[in-house]
Amino acid sequence: MTDLIIRPAEPGDCATIVEFNAALARETEGKDLDRARLTAGVTAALADPGKAFYRLAQRDGRAVGQLMITREWSDWRNGDFWWIQSVYVVPVARRQGVFRALYADILAEAKRRPGVCGLRLYAERQNRRAHATYATLGMHDAGYRMFEVDFVIGHAASEKRKRR
Repeated sequence: MTDLIIRPAEPGDCATIVEFNAALARETEGKDLDRARLTAGVTAALADPGKAFYRLAQRDGRAVGQLMITREWSDWRNGDFWWIQSVYVVPVARRQGVFRALYADILAEAKRRPGVCGLRLYAERQNRRAHATYATLGMHDAGYRMFEVDFVIGHAASEKRKRR
């Protein structure tokens, strides 16, 4: 097995990112995303780094993982938090350090940028394995709960998960 290569995503990676995001939504939230909307969203992010940017992990020339970064301005810190989102690792590459490598790459870049004040991410409450991984990387529970009103996808899948 060769080492991982972490690289910025490019417009030609759109189809891979769309597939990864669709798989992520199905696995974690039981949601089937509208492919046209998802493709438009990924295309918009790839075209405008002000919206978001992606990193891909590759092994043997194939993408095996991704993450996306968005920004949140913090007036308390006079800087941007980078939000780690859309984290996905293909099933056969899980537990092999793919996320760890993606995280190390983003952490190093964030530390080099003077306007970045930290990293954040959110995780499903029940995803204890992810929580443990984030803790080993030096992240901690920030003590917040997330609330939303979703005008596009809604909350029906989330309500189903609560009843399980």
